Amino acid sequence: MQRRVSESRRGLAHGIAAYGLWGLAPAFWKLLGGVSPVEILAHRVVWGVIAFAAIAGVAGVTPAVRAGLRDRRTAAMMAASGVLLVVNWGMFVWAVATDHILDASLGYFVIPLLSVALGTLVLGERLRRLSWIAIGCAVTGVAVLTWSAGRVPWISLVESLAGSPLETALLTPIAVGYLAVLALRGGGQLGHATTATQLLLVSTGLVTAAPLLLFNSAARRLPLSTLGFLQYLGPTCQFILAVGVYGEPFARDQLLAFAFIWIGLAVFSVDLVRQTRSLAVSRTGR
Repeated sequence: MQRRVSESRRGLAHGIAAYGLWGLAPAFWKLLGGVSPVEILAHRVVWGVIAFAAIAGVAGVTPAVRAGLRDRRTAAMMAASGVLLVVNWGMFVWAVATDHILDASLGYFVIPLLSVALGTLVLGERLRRLSWIAIGCAVTGVAVLTWSAGRVPWISLVESLAGSPLETALLTPIAVGYLAVLALRGGGQLGHATTATQLLLVSTGLVTAAPLLLFNSAARRLPLSTLGFLQYLGPTCQFILAVGVYGEPFARDQLLAFAFIWIGLAVFSVDLVRQTRSLAVSRTGR
C-alpha cells in the first residue's frame, strides 16, 4: 500500500513537471527570437530524434522500434503522423515568434474536447449529454473567435494536432538536408551564431524529450482521470505567459471565446469524474 502511494506521488510530480515544461516552453523558444522558425524546426527534428534514439538505446527498446519501421504499413502511418507533428511543432514555434502564444494555448485547451469529438465521428462512440454540451461550448468559442477576427483561428486548430516525436525520425533526412544547404550557403546558425544561440539550438532536443519522458512516467503511475486534469496545466501556463508576461492583447471577444471553452472544459471534467466514479462502483459492486 505504501509503495502504491509512493508511486502515485512520483507519478503526480512527473505529470506536473511534464505539463509545466510544456506550458513554459514559449519562454525557451522566445530565446531563439533571432533564428528563423523554419531553421528552429529543422534543429528540433534533428536533435529531438538524436535525443530519442539515445533514450531508446538506454531503455533497450531499439529492436522494437526497428521492427516497427521495417513494416511498410507501420512506416507509412508513422511518416504521415510525423508530418502532422512537424506541422504542429512548426506552428507552435511560429506562433511564439509572432506573438500568438494566446492562440496556441487555445488550441491545447481544445485538445480534450476535440479528442471526444473525433471518437464520435471516427470510432462511432456514443456521447453522454454532458459531453455534447462540452463540445457545443467549444464549438461556440471557436465560432466567436472566427466571427470577431473575420477568419478561422487556424493556429489554434493546428495546435490541437498530436503525434509521437519518434515518428519524426522518417523526416530527419529532410531536416538534415535543409540545415546542410543553409550551411553551404553560409546562412545557418551553427558555426556562425553566438555560443549561447548554438547551445540553445542543440538543447531543442532535450526540451522536446524531457517532458515526454516525464509524461510517460506519469502515465504509468496515474489514473487517466488525473492525467485529464493535469493536461490543463500546460495551456494555462501558456495563457499566463501570453497575457501576463509578453503582453499579448486579450480583447473582450477573446475573453468570451475562452469563457465558452473553459465552461466546456468544466462540464467535460464533471462528466469525466462521474464516469470514473461509476466505473469504480461497478467494479467494486458498491
